[in-house]
Amino acid sequence: MRDAVTRRRMLAATAASVGVPGCLGRAKNVAGRDQPSQVVIRITTRPADSDPHAIRIARHLAENLEAVGIAPRLRTVDQAGLYREVLLNHDFDVYVGRFPRTRPFDPDVLYPLLHSTFAAEPGWQNPFGFTDPHVDDLLVEQRRVSGADREEVVDDLQDELVLHHPFSVIAFPDTLTAVHDGTFSGWNREWAMDPLGLLQLSAGRAVTPSETDSGDGGADGTAADDGRTLRLATTDARPTTNLNPIAPEYRGRGTFTGIVYDPLVRRHGADVLPWLAHNWTRIDDRTVRVELRSTSWHDGTAVSASDVAFTYAFLADTSMGNAEMAIPAPRFRGRSMVVEDTETISDRTVDITFADVNPAVQIRSLTVPILPEHVWDSRTDLVSLPAGIELNERTTDAQVWENPQPIGSGPLQFRERTPEERVVFERNDDHPIVTRPAQFPEPFRGKPAFEALELTVVPSDIVGVQRVEEGLADATTSNLGPDAVPRIGREANVRLVSTPSAGFYHVGFNTRSEPLSNPNLREVIARLVDEEWVVRSAFQGYARPAASPLALSERWINEDLRWDDGDPATPFFGSDGELDVEAATGAIREIGYRYDGEGDLLVREG
Repeated sequence: MRDAVTRRRMLAATAASVGVPGCLGRAKNVAGRDQPSQVVIRITTRPADSDPHAIRIARHLAENLEAVGIAPRLRTVDQAGLYREVLLNHDFDVYVGRFPRTRPFDPDVLYPLLHSTFAAEPGWQNPFGFTDPHVDDLLVEQRRVSGADREEVVDDLQDELVLHHPFSVIAFPDTLTAVHDGTFSGWNREWAMDPLGLLQLSAGRAVTPSETDSGDGGADGTAADDGRTLRLATTDARPTTNLNPIAPEYRGRGTFTGIVYDPLVRRHGADVLPWLAHNWTRIDDRTVRVELRSTSWHDGTAVSASDVAFTYAFLADTSMGNAEMAIPAPRFRGRSMVVEDTETISDRTVDITFADVNPAVQIRSLTVPILPEHVWDSRTDLVSLPAGIELNERTTDAQVWENPQPIGSGPLQFRERTPEERVVFERNDDHPIVTRPAQFPEPFRGKPAFEALELTVVPSDIVGVQRVEEGLADATTSNLGPDAVPRIGREANVRLVSTPSAGFYHVGFNTRSEPLSNPNLREVIARLVDEEWVVRSAFQGYARPAASPLALSERWINEDLRWDDGDPATPFFGSDGELDVEAATGAIREIGYRYDGEGDLLVREG
């Protein structure tokens, strides 16, 4: 294997010689007559009650920025505000957040995250505004090649991320949930990670009539517990207010929209499961013929091949030609753009032609949710962006619609909701997984194991755990913070389920503006975070420090970026969370910055 460390040092030396000088334009005196001002960096993240991990990372970073003479401005906003400022308006310097992905983590997920094509678009694709031609080339190449060749390209790509630092990986947290071992079992099978996790749950003991409330509902207005309702508690109210699966500010893991809308195939570990597709055959290297299952949308309309063709055209341009330029759906941009053409052969047969990409990327493109044409074809009109969104563009109704009564083809269908309080789904008894279970592998046959799923919003993690302890909920579904964990286990039937997640926490840099357009300064800032200390203090050990977004993949992780003995990419200036200020300020001086007599880092003359 090539000497990646030596190569990285060579690249870093080259980058340093052509680095962009850092200037914070809005803080600099326009006339240039005043003394240089102090560097100010805004850190945006979520508050402690909604993401205790992120705020702890942000405070750690803010404290160390201040120690090296940079004025931090820590601002907390709710989840919608974070998405609006970071993903839509691009109005931030630094943010601390969690990447909304789950395993399996194919390297192609980095394509929309980093390719310069997406630098100006809203959504999770390239929120950093990062542009680099060589990285673009590597992203394209990893889509084309396979086997060992792809592994080498992905290694090179990880080297480039270390060189340029558009974002800094902090840790891969465990997904922590409190579950009640009573009505349902199978909680330890990554149940909270994706839609298939919900389908793996099995019915446990039967609930006797004396243990349930009589009448139509419980005393708190929730659905009556007849032993067949899966009751989940969450601190995230967004599924009760917006069930649009293609919204740019896409919500977390998409567990609930993911079980309402079927894709053609689902990934389950290393396996590819036919889902809405009954089977498929390869016509040539770039075309597959998909035969759909005989099934219906939740409103009774038959699912057809034209719905599949419409979905891929719609995801590529939600205006369907009504706009001067295509307005793609950002959430699935990286996958939908792989499909070059579709052709309906019959009511239930469609040919899908891919771009020149490898089979793994082709399969990823088959995992997008298939949408009913008769519902979404009326959502192509151009609309002005909602208040608070500052992009100088227009969008389509499809991307701002809240989709209050979603119609999909999945195993769950929407029943009712009270915004900010609860949403209820019920089992779709006409789904093939119920009516023809033999066509599906174990453990999904005949699922879901519940007749209804009720998601109730609670004000905090601790309240969620209390509901599980009191038998008012079967599990929490939002990731628990460390303060709630010690409460679990006080009741015999309540336990903690911990599952490694690929949704890594990170510090994201806005590379569009100075001083963070300077990769040398980004590297120094990345070294102000002690990942190992953060894992111990913020996550209480329920996380893994990492230097690469592919750290959890044994196949794809660059060997030189394995976390074997400390951070191999951006080692912390200090130890045990204590910053070595002299070493950090020395590194800042080495990249061309200077301090005033008060120890404030000064904006560089641009």
